[in-house]
Amino acid sequence: MKQGDKQTDENKLFVGIDLGTSRSSISASNNTREWTESYVGWPKDFIAQQVVGKSVLFGAEALANRLSLDLCRPLEHGVIKEGISRNEEAVKDIIKHLIELAKPAEGQKIHAVVGVPADTLKVNKLAIRRAVAEAVDSLMVVTEPFAVAYGLNLLNNSLVIDIGAGTTDFCIMHGTIPTEDDQKTILTAGDYVDDQLFSYLIEKYPNARFNKNMVRQFKEEFSFVRDTAEEVFVEIPVDGKMVQHDIKNEIKRACESIMPALTETTIEMIARFDPEFQIKIKNNIVLAGGGSLIRGIREYLQDALKEYGQCKVTSVEDPLFAGSDGALKLAKDMPAKYWDPL
Repeated sequence: MKQGDKQTDENKLFVGIDLGTSRSSISASNNTREWTESYVGWPKDFIAQQVVGKSVLFGAEALANRLSLDLCRPLEHGVIKEGISRNEEAVKDIIKHLIELAKPAEGQKIHAVVGVPADTLKVNKLAIRRAVAEAVDSLMVVTEPFAVAYGLNLLNNSLVIDIGAGTTDFCIMHGTIPTEDDQKTILTAGDYVDDQLFSYLIEKYPNARFNKNMVRQFKEEFSFVRDTAEEVFVEIPVDGKMVQHDIKNEIKRACESIMPALTETTIEMIARFDPEFQIKIKNNIVLAGGGSLIRGIREYLQDALKEYGQCKVTSVEDPLFAGSDGALKLAKDMPAKYWDPL
């Protein structure tokens, strides 16, 4: 096979990995697609080991058994937390777990494209390389919104906005590999919404007992911006008794708290682009990531941008796998010279 040709050897398994703060997914060339919440837990002691029956747990299983575990959410703002060896160990375990879920055949070489937040690519690349080294044979690290754009064939005159848990990433595509100037990361994303909602609920219901995990579940089930006719009630314990609480206004306030920064950064990205092509960019804005599932967010952003001229905002069909699917497509198409052997 000549250098630059697509690599199609049966001996190779190509995988795309979207390594996220809240959820991580993998798409593989053997048609496997899997995901896990980005939590890792190890038993606290020998009793915990007997209770959970495993040396390490992941995702929902780790959360369900968290009282027996040393629980770790190793990715902060999309990067491996610096200086904490357990976090690097957790990222290694997540990547190994995802690759195991992809079910590679015995002896297959793993070629992985890993997506990371835009602004952290430089500092994150070495950390990701260390974490992935034991599990794959070749590696390429790209930005998450670029992976989404590549998977959807949005290679020219488009703006992809990937709203994740730790970061919101922006990437303008104009017919070439995006540079640093074409990309930007802000920290107002899903975790920021969780923090705001937690604060609002403490203020409104000081006697209720709830935690951040419960608040995150409330957000994921009921999130919206603008208006909705639906009522939003949840059960939260008060003095040990489950009580119905109205959280509609708090959900709206928390979700809308990210919109000013999202709108401002979108305008900034478009305004600094070549003026001859700005109209095309404004009419090809695509929302991705878990935040794209917030009801009304597409319409909210589109309305906010109208004063700058005609625009069109759409959302990806499958935000959970858009990043890993795009990374897989990139892995399959990647000329051999771009791979970083490990």
